[in-house]
Amino acid sequence: MTSYETLETDRKGPVLHIRLNRPAVHNAFNGALVDELQAAFGAASTDAAARVVVLSGNGKSFSAGADLGWMTEQAELPPADNERSAAHMARAFLAIARCTKPVVGRIHGNALGGGAGLTAAVDIAFATENCKFGLTEVKLGIVPAVISPFVIQKIGVGRARALFLTGERFDGREAQRIGLVHRAVPVGELDAFVGEAVEELLSAGPAAVASCKELIRTVGALSLEDAIPVTSKWIAELRATAEAKEGFAAFLGKRKPEWITE
Repeated sequence: MTSYETLETDRKGPVLHIRLNRPAVHNAFNGALVDELQAAFGAASTDAAARVVVLSGNGKSFSAGADLGWMTEQAELPPADNERSAAHMARAFLAIARCTKPVVGRIHGNALGGGAGLTAAVDIAFATENCKFGLTEVKLGIVPAVISPFVIQKIGVGRARALFLTGERFDGREAQRIGLVHRAVPVGELDAFVGEAVEELLSAGPAAVASCKELIRTVGALSLEDAIPVTSKWIAELRATAEAKEGFAAFLGKRKPEWITE
C-alpha cells in the first residue's frame, strides 16, 4: 500500500483503514495532511479490494482542526494563492464525501473545527459519549467556511446558526441529538459499534451501496415531482443488474448472497 507522511493505512480483508497520524498535535491539519487525505480517498474510490473505509485518528484525539502554524503561513500568501490553498483544503473533505465506498468515522477525544468537518463528511459516524466537538473557528477570528457545506448538510441551517456563531463545545450525546454523528457510545464500546456497522455494510450489495450514495445526492436536490422520473429509471435499471438478481435469488433461496466485487 502507499506510504504516507501524515496518514496510516492498512487493509483488513475488504475493510480499508485510514488513520490520521499526527498524534503529537492531535491530528491537526497541515498541507501534507490535506494532500494525503485527497490522495488516500481518491485511491480508495478505485480500489476494487476495498468495500468499506474506516476513518479514525491515532493518539488522544480524532482531530483538533487546522494547524495554526500552517494556517498562519497560508494567511501570509498572496491573495490568489491563499484562496487556492483554501479551495484545495475543501477538496479534501469533498474527496471523503464523494468516495465511492461507504466511509465510517471512528471519532474520539476532540473533533474540533476541521475535525468536526471530517465527522460531517463521512457517511456514518460513531463517537464516544465524552468526545468534544465544536465549530470553534470564531474563537480565532475566522469562520468554518470550507467545512460549512458538509456540516450544514448534516445538522441543518438552524442548528448551524447557533454552533457557528457561538463556537460552543458539545459532547458526543449532543452530536448524536443534532445529527452530526449516527450514534454516541461509551468509550469501551466504540470499536464494537464501528465493527457492527462495517459488517452491515459488507452484507449489502457493493454496487447498491455505491448507487445509494449517488441516489441520496441526486434526489436531495429534486422536488417530489421531479424525482419521479429519476427514481423510476434508477430502480428499473438497478433491479435488472446481476447484483440485484443475485440478491433476489439469495433472499428467496434463504441463503447469503454471493456478491461479485470485481
